[in-house]
Amino acid sequence: MAIKRTRGEKIFTVINTIFMLFLSFIMLYPLWHVLVASFSIPTRIMAHQGALLWPLGYSLEAYEAVFGHPMLFRSYMNTIIYVVLGSAINMFMTILGAYVLSRRNLYFKKYIMIIITITMFFSGGMIPNYLLVDALGLRDTMWALLLPGAIGTYNMIMMRTYFQQIPYDLEESAKIDGAGDLRILVQVILPLSAPILAVIGLYYGVGHWNSWFSAMIYLTDRTKFPIQLILREILIMGQFSELEDTAASTTWSAVEETLKYAIIIVATVPILCVYPFLQKYFDKGVLVGALKG
Repeated sequence: MAIKRTRGEKIFTVINTIFMLFLSFIMLYPLWHVLVASFSIPTRIMAHQGALLWPLGYSLEAYEAVFGHPMLFRSYMNTIIYVVLGSAINMFMTILGAYVLSRRNLYFKKYIMIIITITMFFSGGMIPNYLLVDALGLRDTMWALLLPGAIGTYNMIMMRTYFQQIPYDLEESAKIDGAGDLRILVQVILPLSAPILAVIGLYYGVGHWNSWFSAMIYLTDRTKFPIQLILREILIMGQFSELEDTAASTTWSAVEETLKYAIIIVATVPILCVYPFLQKYFDKGVLVGALKG
């Protein structure tokens, strides 16, 4: 049976819809601006002022400049390796740590949590970290980007809190059937934790995808550079010597203007393609994982 709404409810619905559309436009317009600007003619972008709703002409010079870099595709492959392998290490360590800390019978649990929480606010600093990585023989290897950040304290606390929300009766039933801790984790806890696993996995994946500072510090071999470091070189360091032919039809300063937008698109699109598949887990995963427990 249809519920008859009052005039006030109808007015509120209309105003709320208009407000949400306006809010959506505010959030989506910057992305649209970057996209259409990246395909616009560079000289027209430089001369344009104000809002940009449609491409100003059509040009691929910026993308030719980005994809013309000799290290781009190699760095893309490096980044994929760092994202996949790094996220796997992160999830493995985070799951183990969260499971142990979620156990009721863990001795000195309170004090262990205090020690772990302290690491969120204090660290040795960049130079001690560099000296440690160098002393371990990890410098200029992929492991220098993967092992120092193998576990995120905040992510582990979120996952531990989520694990604590799972009814303890399920674990007791598994123990009665003869299951040990490993089997309980794999066959009971993890199947019920898809939301938090998806959220934390995406956090780690995006972190590895966007990472460039650690690579800049620890890597000297350019064949190991991630995509973000190569894009930084193109944009900031001024390494455009191999792209001079691309800029022949316009002034290079004009190409640089659209190059900024093209770099954003190249760096962002892969993550945007993954997010819709995990979005449905976000509300439950973040809210339940963030509850105090």
